[in-house]
Amino acid sequence: MVLTLLAFDTPNARKITVALEEMGLPYVVQIVDITRNEQFDPAFLSLSPNNKIPALVDTDGPDGQVQTVFESGAILLYLAEKTGLFLPPSGAARVAVLEWLMFQMGGFGPAPGQVHHFVGLSDEGDRRYGLQRFMSETLRLYGVMDRRLASHAFFAGELSIADFAILGWVWRHARHQVDLSEFPHVKRWYEGMMARPAVQKGFAVALRRAD
Repeated sequence: MVLTLLAFDTPNARKITVALEEMGLPYVVQIVDITRNEQFDPAFLSLSPNNKIPALVDTDGPDGQVQTVFESGAILLYLAEKTGLFLPPSGAARVAVLEWLMFQMGGFGPAPGQVHHFVGLSDEGDRRYGLQRFMSETLRLYGVMDRRLASHAFFAGELSIADFAILGWVWRHARHQVDLSEFPHVKRWYEGMMARPAVQKGFAVALRRAD
């Protein structure tokens, strides 16, 4: 089995390197430098038609065929189904994982991602409205997570792909100007996740070129 991850150093890519390491899967990385618009290369677009990283190529997909997957949430689900890890096969436990995975994909990703954008603008007038709008939503989402983690060790009860998905974005908390001490249960969860050897390996994977 050969898995190829096409990625760059972003939260959505880090979700996948963490998952691959936690699952113990062998893989190689192909860097797609989005600062150089390599995501628009026709070869990459054939794998990811929305020109977004990451994408995955599995030479040992269903029925032994090559399988390509785009969208980070879909990649997490694909890997979980392939390995039978970090996604319960049925019942309420599976529903919980899917709920929190979709929470990240639909909310805790888009909102802080917009904060990243507006923080980077130099014109104060351009920055003000966007930061007010998306920072407020980002803080609300942190509150949702903190309340959940007050009574759960992980988002879906047991460690799952939902945790990997959310971790990729909490990793950037400093960039979206969030002090984790204001969300103590998120802080406890984050520090615990980042202490895991496989998570550390996932974040150590080079997703930028040395040049």
